Amino acid sequence: MTEPMATILQTTRLLLRELTPGDTAFLIALVNSPGWLKYIGERNVRTEAQALAYLENGPLRSYQENGFGLYLVQDKESGQPLGMCGIIKREGLDNPDIGFAFLPEYTGQGYAFEAARAVLEYAQNALHLSTILAIVLPENLASIRLLEKLGMRQDGTLCLPGEPETLRLYRQGR
Repeated sequence: MTEPMATILQTTRLLLRELTPGDTAFLIALVNSPGWLKYIGERNVRTEAQALAYLENGPLRSYQENGFGLYLVQDKESGQPLGMCGIIKREGLDNPDIGFAFLPEYTGQGYAFEAARAVLEYAQNALHLSTILAIVLPENLASIRLLEKLGMRQDGTLCLPGEPETLRLYRQGR
């Protein structure tokens, strides 16, 4: 279909770019990984067609409508996809929130922090978003530690429309 988009962000070890229809195999692996299923939830994405629909109705639509979305995080040297990180405009939240997820073999190596820090700087400096939120299940201690390391502070709890769980709300900015 289309060639991969230009790099949105670079860090010491990572490249972040827009997701494309060519990323369906990676997406299927990520959304069915144990951490995703436990902390983000079942998305019923098991086939290439389902992954393409997920991309079209999620990240690709967000790029068009909002000018931002979830980005593919890949190793700068090998080009290997490691995870996703980006900014989401979600129903039920007054401000955009940061989201991130990594394949299990790439957790615990500082990639999520490196990507999320770059995304927050991009959101503030390039997108001019003064407030960034984050939502997380109370039992997702690794993500909570990461949000706090990024300088985000807990700002109460909430339930998103159509979701049964109470989430912790984190905030950076006003």
